[in-house]
Amino acid sequence: MKAIIMLEDGKSFLGEVEDLKGERVGEVIMNTAVVGYQEMITDPANAGKILVLTYPLIGNYGCASKFNESDNVWLAGLVIKEKSRVFSNWQAKESFDDFIKRHNLISLFGVDTRTLAVHLRQKGSMLGIISTNCFEVKELLAKIEGFRKDRPVELLTKISTKKKKKLGAGGKKKVAILDLGITNTIIRQLGSLGLSLTILPYNTSAEDILRLKPEGLIISDGPEEAPELGEVAKNLKLLIGKIPILGIATGNLVLANALGAKTNKLKTGHRGVNYPVQNPAVFKGEITVQNHAYVIDAASLLKIKEIKITGYNLNDRTVEEIESKKLKILGIQYLPVSPGFKEANNVFQRFINMSKRS
Repeated sequence: MKAIIMLEDGKSFLGEVEDLKGERVGEVIMNTAVVGYQEMITDPANAGKILVLTYPLIGNYGCASKFNESDNVWLAGLVIKEKSRVFSNWQAKESFDDFIKRHNLISLFGVDTRTLAVHLRQKGSMLGIISTNCFEVKELLAKIEGFRKDRPVELLTKISTKKKKKLGAGGKKKVAILDLGITNTIIRQLGSLGLSLTILPYNTSAEDILRLKPEGLIISDGPEEAPELGEVAKNLKLLIGKIPILGIATGNLVLANALGAKTNKLKTGHRGVNYPVQNPAVFKGEITVQNHAYVIDAASLLKIKEIKITGYNLNDRTVEEIESKKLKILGIQYLPVSPGFKEANNVFQRFINMSKRS
């Protein structure tokens, strides 16, 4: 079945869909990773987005529930070049096609994603619409404009846990997680460190968090433009300096806002698996996985006492990591992926060491 994706600037691309009909509107973003399509599709941080995968062949290693980052598919739509009809992976339980059908994800394939990616890189991410019902330019642009004026609200209300959940009972150290869209990958890494975890709703008050007497607080990744993030930042202001805090991606942005720093939106964002980050103090760099469109404004951050920038993106010198030993704060804009099977990223060990000194 023929379908179209049209961007808000009028640029359009034709493709095909199977079975699922209709229209989806959202911000069109792209990710350059070669693998990880299932993780990206189920990542709450991508909620409401139309995701363009630049790697040309998708679905060749199938899908399995163990690779889900959450229990739901949060994307508005998916755009790919070629959908593999066969898959080969000893861990796979179903095909990519069966996976997207089961989750009712409208997926546009047969698209010239190379040209689409170049256009997005030149013009920046923008709103777009996938449609199987209409191909009229004026009508599609009107629907995009209507979406802009009446964007969905309360993203975190849908994504965040509704009630307190405890994991890893009996762990040596109690850590609370403010759930803005916590992923299974992070939970598994923290579990491998033998921590006792308490996952909290995004709007948990500072008083309720302190009442739990955690030895540290983690603010998870999640949608960057959720309107509820302002409320989260207000609560965090009351916690700074009282308990060790780790902010991850969106959690880092909220933490920066609580400290009084500003954030800026990038033209195309950092979304992929090969972004170099360097610590200016030791001239040590590492390759990171990233999925963000916003960064902390360096000028506003430098005005805040006790906060140091401990990581810059080597491509554009944007802030990727902040730290304060006095306030016991660690914030990372990149994603703390596991370095190996049942291993935890060094960021979590640094956070644990920070909490030991509290």
